Amino acid sequence: MNILQINSSARSNGSESTRLADALVAKIRVANPQASLLRRDLASQPHPVLDEAALGALFTPADQRSAEQAARVALDDALIAQVQAADVIVIGAPTYNFGITAQLKSWFDAIARAGVTFRYTANGPEGLLTGKKVYVALSRGGQHRDGPTDTQLAHIKMFLNFVGLTEVQYVFAEGMGMGPEAVAKAQAQAEAEINAILV
Repeated sequence: MNILQINSSARSNGSESTRLADALVAKIRVANPQASLLRRDLASQPHPVLDEAALGALFTPADQRSAEQAARVALDDALIAQVQAADVIVIGAPTYNFGITAQLKSWFDAIARAGVTFRYTANGPEGLLTGKKVYVALSRGGQHRDGPTDTQLAHIKMFLNFVGLTEVQYVFAEGMGMGPEAVAKAQAQAEAEINAILV
């Protein structure tokens, strides 16, 4: 089993979503002690944003790219290869201002590649990253679950489904900015959710 862990907090240390992602990975590895782990921290290893130069490189035929364009596309190719090789993907996803982090958005942009991770058909788009299990650990400063302010979860669900990652389970830690009692409650609830989905 190959496990890919993506930490998308802007913090390299002290992130609750990363702590939960670590807990998920540890639990998976208890049941699969021979599993390999590739851990990518998008704070310490940031991926470049999708800008005009990157778009130009991606839309230039491979045999016509400059050395700089080829190098930029290769950065995305490496992330796509990591996802393709993974059997299990664990994502730590904090909520920043009601949405996903810039770090996670850059990762999403990198792995969304027409003809590679999804394709358009007569019946609509088809995700090509199938047969993988995904766990997403979401941390929030406030309470957003199942409410109109939870745009982060909708974005993540839509994107993962679009690229074929449909076997997804979510763990929530909410109220992390609402004082020590709320933090303790959120952490206990998240740990209970981890234990429930990874028996």
